[in-house]
Amino acid sequence: MAKYHDLVRLARSAAERAARYIRQVPRPNDPRLWDKKGQHDFVTSVDREAERLITEALTEGEPGSVVLGEELNPEAASGDLVWVVDPLDGTTNYLHGYPQYAVSIGAVVHGELAVGVVADIARDLTYHGITGGGAWCGDRKLQVSTIHEPALALIGTGFPFRTPPDIPRYLRQFTAIMTTTSGIRRAGAASLDLVDVALGRLDGFWEMYLAPWDVAAGTLLIREAGGVVTDLSGASDVVRHGSIVAGNGQMHVWLRATLDRS
Repeated sequence: MAKYHDLVRLARSAAERAARYIRQVPRPNDPRLWDKKGQHDFVTSVDREAERLITEALTEGEPGSVVLGEELNPEAASGDLVWVVDPLDGTTNYLHGYPQYAVSIGAVVHGELAVGVVADIARDLTYHGITGGGAWCGDRKLQVSTIHEPALALIGTGFPFRTPPDIPRYLRQFTAIMTTTSGIRRAGAASLDLVDVALGRLDGFWEMYLAPWDVAAGTLLIREAGGVVTDLSGASDVVRHGSIVAGNGQMHVWLRATLDRS
């Protein structure tokens, strides 16, 4: 546990360093400065510099550790300590000045998710947690929602914009959830969507396809806040490319069953 406290302090320092940089640097609002890394998916020099700053801080603080990151090193997935980093989750939001984007850092120690940090850049808030130590924002302990009735629930989601062939299935899922809950929200930054589940703002969340750096930190925060995170099949290993379903215990069961039938 003591080692995990050291790791979370290092991750918080690295995340907040990158968040300060992103807040201070001029936003590249000229689309000619945006590089397209996939369908409807962009990257800029800001993403790359933020990841460089994070990588430098993490590897200097923990020599020999490995950084798994979307921009610099998307394939490095092995090592005793692997940092799973999204330097700017919600790049499209950032580019448009929509205030929902974050830095996300998870730590996987000997194959197990151990630490999670999400820095909400626009609001200057940092969420952190360690396995067995709870999830926190400053001195505030995070706790998932206690709403168990679907008709009262607010559910978050993400669109399958990278995989258009999945849209018909997703629309069936969307219809099933929309017609049985009080609402659906899609804000466009998965790390902050997962934080909202950990905070109890959202009662559940699902998305058909995310990457490890999208979910590592947020998954730990939800679990430490008393929630459940799996993929659509119910597997608990979600720090990989694939689906995710999250919520408090009862909402997770209902959400996964409803999605499975759709």
